[in-house]
Amino acid sequence: MTEAPFVDTLMKLGMGKGPALALLLSGPGMSLPNMLVTIKVFGLRKAAVYIITLVILATLSGWFWGNFIF
Repeated sequence: MTEAPFVDTLMKLGMGKGPALALLLSGPGMSLPNMLVTIKVFGLRKAAVYIITLVILATLSGWFWGNFIF
């Protein structure tokens, strides 16, 4: 979980809470080792759907929470 100190530093430098949430949500799933294991276990097609869905949902949740909640 190296994203937490990274995001903390970015927030101290002025990053908003919405983008920070999106980074924390997508960080573990978008790591190269995780993507390689996902491809090996589920196959390229399912892994591509997973990765695209992860990016879209993390972006939308960060946008929503940044604009409407925080």
